[in-house]
Amino acid sequence: MWQIILMIIGTLLAVIGVVMIYDARIITKRFFSFGDQNDASLGLKILGFIIAICGALLVYFQF
Repeated sequence: MWQIILMIIGTLLAVIGVVMIYDARIITKRFFSFGDQNDASLGLKILGFIIAICGALLVYFQF
């Protein structure tokens, strides 16, 4: 039972990380001014990469 729950959590983390990487520019346009977009999108992409790696590792080590 716990393996299934951790598998779902890991999959969701991986998907959220990939969406953050892909849509970083769109997300930063909504929340930051024009001057901060490049730095904010880079930070969001790095954060998304780390979240995606953590989720993928969680799924990988379930078996």
